[in-house]
Amino acid sequence: MTQTVYLFSVLILATLLGIILVVGGIYCWRLKRYLHHLTYTLERQLQMMSPVDFGRIPKVFTPLITVLINLQKSISFNVERDKLTGLSNRVGFKRKMLSRMPIKQGMIVLIDIKQFRFVNDLFGFVFGDSLLKAFAHRVAGLPGKAQFVARMNGNEFLLFFPDCVSDEYLIEIKQQLQLPFEIEQQPISVTIQLGVLAVAEHHGDVSTMLRRLDLALKKSKLHRNNIAYYDKDDDKKQYRELLIINSLPKNLRQNQLFMVYQPKLDIKAGKCIEVEALIRWHHEGLGDVSPNEFIPLAEKTGMIGMISDWVLEQVVSQQAKWREQGINVKVAINLSSADLHNEHLVSHITTTLQRHLVPAECLMIEITESTLMESVEHVISTVEALQAIGMKVAIDDFGTGHSSLAYLRHLPVNEVKIDKAFLDGFQNEKQAQSIVKMTIALAKELGFEVTVEGVETLSILQTLTEFGVDRIQGDYFSKPCDATEFAFAYPKLSQFQAYL
Repeated sequence: MTQTVYLFSVLILATLLGIILVVGGIYCWRLKRYLHHLTYTLERQLQMMSPVDFGRIPKVFTPLITVLINLQKSISFNVERDKLTGLSNRVGFKRKMLSRMPIKQGMIVLIDIKQFRFVNDLFGFVFGDSLLKAFAHRVAGLPGKAQFVARMNGNEFLLFFPDCVSDEYLIEIKQQLQLPFEIEQQPISVTIQLGVLAVAEHHGDVSTMLRRLDLALKKSKLHRNNIAYYDKDDDKKQYRELLIINSLPKNLRQNQLFMVYQPKLDIKAGKCIEVEALIRWHHEGLGDVSPNEFIPLAEKTGMIGMISDWVLEQVVSQQAKWREQGINVKVAINLSSADLHNEHLVSHITTTLQRHLVPAECLMIEITESTLMESVEHVISTVEALQAIGMKVAIDDFGTGHSSLAYLRHLPVNEVKIDKAFLDGFQNEKQAQSIVKMTIALAKELGFEVTVEGVETLSILQTLTEFGVDRIQGDYFSKPCDATEFAFAYPKLSQFQAYL
């Protein structure tokens, strides 16, 4: 009897345990399923989709519901809020805009603090953060009808107006935002630029709005008052830039870019002893693409090194061919700021020259003065290393940047090239001639050789010769030509003294 009761009790306990396991399994499965749903939904929430539906959670999980609701509120607040300034961030801006869709009127203004990185460089990041907080407070307190304000990233802020605002108002807020600040007892001023977008034509897609605002902001850098509106043609410009960037590597591999060479006239020698190598690109779909267009894009996208390597190989191999033909000229190539910061630059140039059996003296480097002034100490060490292997270095486009001849006396360069802009009005204005004459005289007094670019007439050539210029470069002497054309014209270019 006792054994029967014992077995019956075990059976009941086993049954109860089975029921508990089954029920527990069901709840665990439901909890697991819910948590999976919650995880997925939270991810969507972070992407500004639908909020979590807590009403579908079983009541037995009420404590969990409370925790998750608080967690959701905390996540929503933190994700949508900029920690430094307390303003809405990019996510918060998108959420607010989506809640108002479709937006049929209004205006968005994107504000950028120009050259803000110099604040951090000069005063430190703590000072920079304090300035950003003060700037954000001023933006939030602007008079007018801005519906909300957001900090989009480091030094960009955004204002949304439910109605369009006038040009006068934009100028007014620009002036107010540029009033001096006092940070840590240090007075400091900022310069801002504004990109403006009228929402009416772009209400369907927030991401498109932001992209077009960025395009307007880029344009503002070129406008005198640093304020620019998005225009429908801006999309075409961006498409063109994307096409250039995407097709550049392939076109380089296929040698669809090519080099031309513009001879320089050496006044004393009376002939061509130097040429400048210039890159050209005829794009299948876009036609001729100017280096002034694709070189800056290559620098921004990190492809400039690829172009420089290609140019170096083309120029040095062409030098080897010319030397075999008895053509002895120095070839100048242009380097960018990124090239000068490449620690392998000198060794790469040396290796390329040795591979083609071309002496370093046959190559010359030209760098713009703005590039030279970006990081003076590093650039000086690179220039000295280039000179140590036998190459000369020239400053190109001199006079268009922010350096001075007084400062250049400390730099180890061999030559300055006076920009062709100095020749505007040269034939008719005594003042223009005086500026060029004094610049040449001072440069030579400091020990530099001088080349003037953009010479197109004999009278200008004769006047520059009287001023003591060493070399001239321009269409009067020779237009840029390909390697074959230059080889054909070389005998005539070597006897140019008769034309002076």
